[in-house]
Amino acid sequence: MVIVMAADATQKEIEHVVERLHELGFKTHLSTGIERTIIGAIGDEKPLRDEPLEAFPGVEKVVPIMRPFKLASRIFKEQDTIVDVNGIKIGGNRIVLMAGPCAVESYEQVMETARAVKEAGALILRGGAFKPRTSPHKFQGLGEEGLKILAQAKEETGLSIVTEVMSPQHVEMVAKYTDIFQIGTRNMQNYMLLQEVGRTDKPVLLKRGMSARVEEWILSAEYILDMGNFNVILCERGIRTFETYTRNTLDLNAIPLVKQLSHLPVIVDPSHGTGRRSLVIPMARAAIAAGADGLLVEVHPNPEKAISDGPQSLIPEEFGRLVEEVKRVAEALGRQV
Repeated sequence: MVIVMAADATQKEIEHVVERLHELGFKTHLSTGIERTIIGAIGDEKPLRDEPLEAFPGVEKVVPIMRPFKLASRIFKEQDTIVDVNGIKIGGNRIVLMAGPCAVESYEQVMETARAVKEAGALILRGGAFKPRTSPHKFQGLGEEGLKILAQAKEETGLSIVTEVMSPQHVEMVAKYTDIFQIGTRNMQNYMLLQEVGRTDKPVLLKRGMSARVEEWILSAEYILDMGNFNVILCERGIRTFETYTRNTLDLNAIPLVKQLSHLPVIVDPSHGTGRRSLVIPMARAAIAAGADGLLVEVHPNPEKAISDGPQSLIPEEFGRLVEEVKRVAEALGRQV
């Protein structure tokens, strides 16, 4: 549940409520808005049945949260969360573009791509140093060598970095190189990994599981929030359906739905969402029209030679066209790229 404090509640009154909740065995999280403070109480609500919290000085009302996710809920925080990545605001009026190769293959490949996507308008470079693959016989990534290449690209271009972390044991190492942790679709419910990135203050991009319901996706974000890290970005990347003409089915319903349910920003990956280069730009336009806060797009200078996901990767010229087309959609909605 949440305890809504009155607009004129004093710090002492807020602390008094928090102390009592701790005595009752609750974990508390404070959300300080422009007008009032909201206290989220996480735990078994049975002890509160005989506890008249609304009688405490400074308390305006007590509101139960009926959904299983509490901290990610709009009830806990009405205002949109804006995640700051080196001054880049994700979740505000500006649509943020993240682009780059699926896998880091070489310094030359990453640098060519980084320069091209920056010139087109991307602010964040994506690239996988660790690649979870369905087959153990396929390329698994360059590991820390790949992270170092991404760091070099950041130093030379000024682009921020988003890259995937696959295990709790890698969090400390990946944190040294990346600006955003990416949790991939296969790890959406790797709860130990979610808790480990939740113990940091580094932004986390949480991809939806390929067969996950919206509630399961938001509950995975809840694991990160519950550890104290509220810098979470949700990423819709398509779900597995009976359709075979596309790699996945991009669930555009999820964008406005999640924004109704949660305060967290939502971006879209039209590359994995479709698996087909010819569909990436149309679905990027559609994602922005549906209210997405950004895009995560795969770009490769030579897709036919890409080690991973060549069929869905745009060449730099195509990415430039994508940027121009989504700009027009954004402008029609009063937003900017």
